[in-house]
Amino acid sequence: MKMMAALALLSGLAVSGAAAEPLLPYTVQGDAIPMPLTGRPGDPARGAALIADRHKSLCVLCHPGPFPDPHLQGNLSPDLSGVGARLTEGQIRLRIVDMKRINPATIMPSYYRVDADEGRRVAASW
Repeated sequence: MKMMAALALLSGLAVSGAAAEPLLPYTVQGDAIPMPLTGRPGDPARGAALIADRHKSLCVLCHPGPFPDPHLQGNLSPDLSGVGARLTEGQIRLRIVDMKRINPATIMPSYYRVDADEGRRVAASW
């Protein structure tokens, strides 16, 4: 169940086919972003579908986990199995938003970084 809550966080960030909206500021407390970026909770079913779809979220290109087609999953990044039991929603949110705040050497792209110094490194639809 916690995995589904974690996946819901991803669904709250995804923008499907819409024009890029301005990035709103967020507050980091410790190693987490405690509040949802959209002001509402994510949708666990949508999050699960997004994270498992290698053409929409790209997560499984690097991360293995409890998703379909394990032979197509990456092994460059941590396994996402049980991530909801290991991390809080806020910790998962920061890792998706801007993992570089936690590990500057990470290969994980920043999906919601608001700092002007780096700029957007992913497509506007993300």
